[in-house]
Amino acid sequence: MSGPNEPLDAGLAAAQEALVRAITAGGPLPPGFDPAAVDAAARSILYKRASEVARTWPALAASYGPDWKNTFADWAARRPTNGSVRDAWDFAREHTGGLSAEAVRELALTDARFRYDGRGEPRRRRAAVRRVPGGVIVQIMGRARTLGPAARR
Repeated sequence: MSGPNEPLDAGLAAAQEALVRAITAGGPLPPGFDPAAVDAAARSILYKRASEVARTWPALAASYGPDWKNTFADWAARRPTNGSVRDAWDFAREHTGGLSAEAVRELALTDARFRYDGRGEPRRRRAAVRRVPGGVIVQIMGRARTLGPAARR
């Protein structure tokens, strides 16, 4: 049963959805909103995402030093979030050239523990071997070890 406010509610819902898309996923700005305020809100959310990723993968963030939040925010502005673990993983895979040896190990360790195709949910692996600077990571049944000179760091 439709009420007298249904068209207004539908219009408001559509405007809210467009605003959320503009703030969180780089969508077009809906009419009637202040572009500077929407940009500030969007940047704030992107910086929050960067902080969450830095807590999840600290070596990844450390690879970029003081440029981390801006570098991540520029990358993330074109993508809706998939959670901090997947955001970190996707970012690291796309930026392997700029990673420190510690961040490469962080990525390799995660790749050894989980199977992730960049689209679906990560799934645990039973076993895997990944090369890292100065050694290899071997993971069997959820236990990962670094072998070689890198293990002594």
